[in-house]
Amino acid sequence: MNLDRRTFIRIVGGVGLTSAVPFRYVVGAEPARADNSGVLVEATAFAKPGGWKLDTQHYQQMGGCYLLAHGMGKPVANAGTQVVFPEAGTWHVRVRTRNWCPGEWAAPGRFKLRVGGAPLAMEFGAEGERWHWQKGGTVEIASRGAVEVELEDLTGFDGRCDAIYFDRGASPDLPNEGLRELAAWKDRLAGRADREITEQHFDVVIVGGGISGCAAALAARSQGLDVALIQDRPLFGGNASEEIRVHTIGIPGKGAKIIGTIDTPHYPNGHADAILAQQKREATMQESGVGLFANHIAIGLEKTGDRIASVEAREVTTGLIRRFRAPVFIDATGDGWLGYWGGAECRYGREAHTEFGELWDTHGDLWSPARPDNRVMGTSVLWNSEKSDQPSEFPAVPWAMPVAKEHKAINGEWYWEYSANHLNQIDDAERIRDHLLRAIYGSFANAKQDPQNASVALKWVAYVGGKRESRRLMGDHIYTMQDMAQRREFPDAVVEERREIDSHYQVTETGSPSDFLSKALFYKTGGLYYIPFRSLYSRNIANLMMAGRCFSCSHIGLAGPRVMKTCGQMGIATGYAAALCKKHGATPREVAQRHINELRRLIGYEPA
Repeated sequence: MNLDRRTFIRIVGGVGLTSAVPFRYVVGAEPARADNSGVLVEATAFAKPGGWKLDTQHYQQMGGCYLLAHGMGKPVANAGTQVVFPEAGTWHVRVRTRNWCPGEWAAPGRFKLRVGGAPLAMEFGAEGERWHWQKGGTVEIASRGAVEVELEDLTGFDGRCDAIYFDRGASPDLPNEGLRELAAWKDRLAGRADREITEQHFDVVIVGGGISGCAAALAARSQGLDVALIQDRPLFGGNASEEIRVHTIGIPGKGAKIIGTIDTPHYPNGHADAILAQQKREATMQESGVGLFANHIAIGLEKTGDRIASVEAREVTTGLIRRFRAPVFIDATGDGWLGYWGGAECRYGREAHTEFGELWDTHGDLWSPARPDNRVMGTSVLWNSEKSDQPSEFPAVPWAMPVAKEHKAINGEWYWEYSANHLNQIDDAERIRDHLLRAIYGSFANAKQDPQNASVALKWVAYVGGKRESRRLMGDHIYTMQDMAQRREFPDAVVEERREIDSHYQVTETGSPSDFLSKALFYKTGGLYYIPFRSLYSRNIANLMMAGRCFSCSHIGLAGPRVMKTCGQMGIATGYAAALCKKHGATPREVAQRHINELRRLIGYEPA
């Protein structure tokens, strides 16, 4: 085996560990200082999740995939699994959890732990705003062997559990804040640390299974490439998936044939028709010949010089790691994780209006500010309700009222959006989602006070947030408002759109008390505008392309083409470009410089 020394970066908690290590990297190679003598039960290991949802979207921030009791105010069915205890006796209990809404009220996310059918006295999720190991007292195990362990939801309001730890000692040293140490410790106790990493080779590896990533995978596969598509959720589609339920808008451009197999009809956002669209998309992907790796969370990469050599992803259900090698990679994660880990130049927030000559709103400073800042468009959580023939009850939610205040609603739409200036859409993603849940439950509780809503009940509330904007990776061209407004034509144009420039801002900044609602700023372009291929590859990572909302643009440059069909066009362009990288032994930049007419022909354009 080649033992060349290279730079390897494995990421947990959004923090890169960079060191010169052998080419063969063993999981758990970091020393784990924590206690290793107990029995660890990870949320992902529960054989019967019951009514609990497996939430993977905050792995990079808190170091786990946790079970979420998302019952919309009704306690969900118990999650359960068999746990093997090596010996009888007294075992001390710790549960990694958090009180997601602390204050002068009973915690909304409380739950109990049952061991062998008997509930422990402690209520979990009732203390500590941050993720931590909450003490749970002791449990008596009568004999060695398998014992049923269950999570019993008490509220239906989003209690959460990352892991349970049983130990014979009263004060085990458990990792928590050090997320790399936490991951290594979990691997060791779960028996994964000594497992060989499965390594696979592809022509192109795409990380992110939204519309952008799916379109890239289908385009690359249509050219005969061996393709891997890595997605951190069980379903493909991203914001269009049945978990988030945003309908796809924009135009498909020259990519209608591919995009038409994975997009959605124009239903109301949050509508159950998203389930039928999901079925169509899943069938398309399953029949495509693409190597599909759903429920795999990218956790890091290996880099050689200015190139990515491999990406590693952890399978959600088993915790095992796979390594994916390819000559070219496409970042369709939305948050630009591959570029960020690899050291790609990137941006977050708004540019000063003077940098690109973009529109400056002197009355509200809403388009471009005088000075750059970290403000971005926000995340939405969609929801709806239904009316029945019988009155329905909804519990009191005093913990939601500081957010909802007096607002009343029985349904939500895209403008249920949160983007506080002091929060980061990546680092604070869980907190942002939780703020919107408080807004939803509180507004619905207020609406239920009206007699006309007595028989209205919550039907569906998303727990996966739909992001609009976060990290943007810089390419050889930074796409701006002027490119759209002046409808500039580029010799390397590979994407086209005609929708208005559409940026969002929170209505609180115009005097409204509701900080969870947004409004849109519109600027009409007057016709088709185009995106050049130079905005779809990294300027300093030689073999990295990007598709979707992490493409190379300014804050306002994102506001027009950020919607899913347009992002799907970006995916198609990068998928075809990957085929040309293989055909010509070229980098994406070399495709732009030497083979752009061939790329445009593949997409459907006439030669420039």
